[in-house]
Amino acid sequence: MEIARIIAGRTSGEVITVASAMPVRDAVALLAERRIGAVPVVDDGAVVGIFSERDVLYCLAKEGPAFLDRNVGEVMTAPAITVDPSTVAVEALALMTRRRVRHLPVCSAEGMCGFVSIGDLVKSRIDEIQQEAEAMRIYIQQG
Repeated sequence: MEIARIIAGRTSGEVITVASAMPVRDAVALLAERRIGAVPVVDDGAVVGIFSERDVLYCLAKEGPAFLDRNVGEVMTAPAITVDPSTVAVEALALMTRRRVRHLPVCSAEGMCGFVSIGDLVKSRIDEIQQEAEAMRIYIQQG
């Protein structure tokens, strides 16, 4: 299944983003409020990085709570690893495994059109496997 199909099937097409100039304190509050693990960092319509729970943990361990007063652009993971909407979910999962990331902005020539997590991709793969198994059961029962 292509990523375009995964993001098209969502009830809300809204992608929550932050700007690199946002204070880390505000970005952390946004992650907590929305109960999400990461957000793309977007400046002037371009994805410039990812701000995630991991960034928070690494900075907190290194600098203590003082890092909360810094800007997201200073602590984000950059550059962002992105995928095209035509990327197959299994390929995106392999990329995530190789690069040890859990979120990918989905970007086309027009800009960012979605954001997927490893959970989104695993769910789509499980759905595919269940559909294949059901098709096999029907085939065997008819045979």
